[in-house]
Amino acid sequence: MFHYTIRRLLLAIPTLLVISLIIFLLLDLAPSDPTANLPLTIPPEVRERIRESLGFNEPVHIRFLLWLKQFFVNEPLNVIESWLGLEQGDRLRVLSWQTRSPVVDLIVQRLPQTLWVVGMSYVVGVLIALPIGIYSAYRQYSWFDQIGTLVSMIGFSVPTFFTGVLAIVVFSVWLGWFPSIYDTTHKVTDWESFLFQVRQMVMPVCVLALYNAAQISRFMRASALDNLNQDYVRTARAKGVRERSVVLIHVLRNSLIPVVTVIALGVPQIFGGAIITEQIFKVNGLGQLLIIAIQGGDVPTVQTLTFIFAALIVFFNLIADVLYGLLDPRIRYD
Repeated sequence: MFHYTIRRLLLAIPTLLVISLIIFLLLDLAPSDPTANLPLTIPPEVRERIRESLGFNEPVHIRFLLWLKQFFVNEPLNVIESWLGLEQGDRLRVLSWQTRSPVVDLIVQRLPQTLWVVGMSYVVGVLIALPIGIYSAYRQYSWFDQIGTLVSMIGFSVPTFFTGVLAIVVFSVWLGWFPSIYDTTHKVTDWESFLFQVRQMVMPVCVLALYNAAQISRFMRASALDNLNQDYVRTARAKGVRERSVVLIHVLRNSLIPVVTVIALGVPQIFGGAIITEQIFKVNGLGQLLIIAIQGGDVPTVQTLTFIFAALIVFFNLIADVLYGLLDPRIRYD
């Protein structure tokens, strides 16, 4: 397992380089101008100097290498110096065309909101989906299974922009239980502010958790049904193993193997953010940052966010493969 992990990590390096090249070329060759949003009164020579300051006078391959250097060398050094409390050096940084601020700083500012809302919703969705899926498979065609199937189909079929608006109308407008807009400037300082933070998180978390749980529970149910009919389950029951141990140890562990892929590859959505849901509840997260950057033609921000999402997919794909070996000792990577 150790040698396999090392090989996969080494293979991930050229993979990420190829992905970064594709992302850079696709967005860099698109018709875009960093001075398009500036006032029309700015003279053409000033606009040209701005383009030159952003490196537009350099060839494509030079700009790509500078982008890699800023992303893989300069920003990690800035982070290390910040952690150590040292004075940060004067290095080139990837700047946003809209705000003229470093893109990494924009991501760091919005990351906590995405982790609070979207990350919490994914954790809640997984914790709900796994027991529902395994119990629905164990009690196949029971009333619990029928209700779980109905709720899962509704949660997976109905788009989040509809359930989000419906939740706002019912629980915010009619009942007045929860705020309709997420206050990103709110700080938790005491118990009362903590309760307000929980109240404003309830609706977006529940909307996203319903969608995530609906998908994962269907995978969990199908995988558990396949394992419940296997010979090793009948053998365990014939040997007198308790039914709880058969289900929770043997069936659950083997059923998680294909579900791990779905869960692991869904983790990057935490950082990408649920774009539609963030727009509905005005959550100032990474998903909203990506939408604003696309609408404003902010190529550096789109490039950076897209590459981060791609790198997370590669990383969590590796995590899923490692978990396969932990869940099933028969799996060996030689």
